[in-house]
Amino acid sequence: ACMLSSYKDSPDGKFLLFEYHERPFSRQVLYNRFPLVVKVLRMADGEEERGIERLPLAEKIPIGRDARRSGGRGHVWRADKPSTLYWFEAQDNGDPKVEVPHRDIAYTLDIADKDSKPVEILRTEWRLQGTTWCDDEVALVRESEWKTRRVRLWQFNPSTRTKHTRPLLEYSMDDMYNHPGSASTRLTRENTLLMRRDAKGRAFFSGTGGSEAGDRPFLHLRPLFDPATAGQPEEESGAAGAERSDGLEFTTETNAAGVRIWRCEEGAYEATSLIVEGEDSAHVTILTSRETKVDPPNMWERRVALDPGPDVPAPKQVTFFPHPQPSLLGVRKELIKYQRDDGMELSGMLYLPPGYDEAQGPIPTILWAYPREYKNASSASQVKGSPHRFVRVPPTSPLMFLVRGIAVLDNPAMPIVGEDGQEENDNFLPQLVASAEAAVKELRRRGVCDERVGVGGHSYGGFMAANLLAHSDTFRVGVGRSGAYNRLLTPFGFQSEERTLWEAPDAYLAMSPFMHADKIQRPLLLIHGEADNNPGTFPMQSERFYQALKGLGKECRLVLLPLESHSYAAKENVLHMLCEIDDWLQTHLVPKPAPEAAGSDASAREPAKVEEVEAK
Repeated sequence: ACMLSSYKDSPDGKFLLFEYHERPFSRQVLYNRFPLVVKVLRMADGEEERGIERLPLAEKIPIGRDARRSGGRGHVWRADKPSTLYWFEAQDNGDPKVEVPHRDIAYTLDIADKDSKPVEILRTEWRLQGTTWCDDEVALVRESEWKTRRVRLWQFNPSTRTKHTRPLLEYSMDDMYNHPGSASTRLTRENTLLMRRDAKGRAFFSGTGGSEAGDRPFLHLRPLFDPATAGQPEEESGAAGAERSDGLEFTTETNAAGVRIWRCEEGAYEATSLIVEGEDSAHVTILTSRETKVDPPNMWERRVALDPGPDVPAPKQVTFFPHPQPSLLGVRKELIKYQRDDGMELSGMLYLPPGYDEAQGPIPTILWAYPREYKNASSASQVKGSPHRFVRVPPTSPLMFLVRGIAVLDNPAMPIVGEDGQEENDNFLPQLVASAEAAVKELRRRGVCDERVGVGGHSYGGFMAANLLAHSDTFRVGVGRSGAYNRLLTPFGFQSEERTLWEAPDAYLAMSPFMHADKIQRPLLLIHGEADNNPGTFPMQSERFYQALKGLGKECRLVLLPLESHSYAAKENVLHMLCEIDDWLQTHLVPKPAPEAAGSDASAREPAKVEEVEAK
C-alpha cells in the first residue's frame, strides 16, 4: 500500500512523473516526511521507465525555516524541454546552520535518453526556491536566505551548465515598496509555462507595486544579459525620464532597471491578469482586473506601448459583473495612518457601517489583526494593501459585523521588529501592546470609538488577541479563533521564531497567554476546529487555555466546530461561528456601560458564568 503524492505528464506526453509515499508511515511527523519514491512511467503502457529517487523516513530534520530533508526535492519537468526532469539537492544535509559554499545544486536528466545521467547545471549560495524557464539559453532562478530576509534572482544559461550565470536582482522579501515583482509567463501548446519576452528579448515582470498610498500593481520590461556571454544588457531605448504618451516615465537607473510600461492609476485597484501577444513589436494587449471601493472586479482590455512614442487607444471594459452584496453599498472604507509611541509609522484599513454618520458619535469597534515579524523598521512601517479594493466580505471575515453597526479596523499593522542583532520576539509584548494602543488612540481621535473596543484574530491573530487582553486594559472583549496559547506546546519554533524553547525559554514563557491567564479580566471567546491538524494549533491549545481561564473564574466560552480543520469550510459551522461571535459582541461589546460603572476597576467586576459549548 502506498500514498499518492503527485503525478505530472511530460510536455511531450510520453512519460509520467509519479511520486508516492510508502511505508513505514509515522505518527511523529507530517506526511511529506514519509518515505518518498520518485519514478518515471511510460504513458504508453504504464510501466516504469526509470527510478529517480527513494528517500527514507525523515523523522530527524534540522530546525529552521531554511531546513530541508536530505536528498532530491522539487522534481518537475523542464517547461522548455520535451521530457527532461529538473530537481535540486541540499549540500548542507538540509541544515541552514552548517557553513557551506553552496546550499543547493540543481540537476537535469533527459528521460528520453536511456543512457543519460543527472547533469549538474547550477549551484546556489542560498536556498534554491524556484526556476522560470525560457529556452535552452535563458532561465531565471530564485534563491533566498530567511535569516536576512533577502532574495536573489539569477539569470543562467542551461546549455552551458554552471557558466554564464549573472545576478539580475537582489531585494528584501519584506520591502514591498521596492519589490521588483516576478517574471510573467505564457502558456504553451504543451500546457507548460515559459517566461514571456518581447521582440527585443526583454522579460515581462508584474508586481503588486507597494507604495505609501497603497498597492498600485505594475507591468515592467526588464532587459536580460546576453545568454552567450552573460554580458551586460543592451542599452534601453529611450533616455532616462523620457515622457510617454500615457504619462509614465522610462528609467534606466541600473544596467537592468528596465522600463515600467504600465501601472495602476490612482483611485482604483487594477492588476494584470493576462498578457496577450501584440499585433506588432511596439504594443502588447493586456487583460486586467479593475475594481474600486464600490465597483466589483471586472475585466478590462488595454493596449500598452512597449517603448516611448506610440499612442494607445482607450481601455475597454470586457465584463460587467454587478455588485454581489448590495447591502454593503453604504460601507465606508479608508486607509488610516498613525504613529506608535516609538515613532514607527503604522496603518490599517478602517471600515464604517452602512449609514454611519459622525454626528451619531462613537460606535462599537473591533480590531482584527495578525502580527508580522520584520528585520528592520523601514519595512515594518510600509503600507500594506490598497484602500481602493472592492469591499468584499468572505464568509469568515469580521466585516460581516458591519451590518450590525460595528466598525472594523481590519489588518492594522502589528509589526514585531528585531534590529541590531536582536531577535524579533525578544520584545514581542511591548511592541504588540504599543501597536494596538496606537491604533485605538487614532480611532478615538477620529471619534469612531469610545471604550467599546474589542480585538480578535485567527490563528496567530487569536494568539495576539489573548495576549492583548492579558497585557493591556484597552480592550473590552476578545475573540480568538484557532489560536495557539501555550508556546511550550510548540517548542521547536513558530511563525518566524527559529529558536527552540530551550534556547529562548524566557521569550516562550513571556509570549504565552496561557502563562498569564490570571491577568485576563475581560471576556474572551475561543473558537477552534475540532479536527485542526495544523502542527502549531491543535485543538488542545484552546481546550487547555479554556480550562485555565475557567479554573481562574474568568469570563470565557469555548466553541468546538466538528470536523473543521484550521480554516472553516462547512456552511453550518461558518454560520454557527458567526452567530457565536455576534452574540458575544452584542452581549459584551455593544452595550454602553452604566454611568456609575464607567470608571470602575475591571478587576472588581463579578465574573459571569463560565460555559462551554460544542457546535452540533
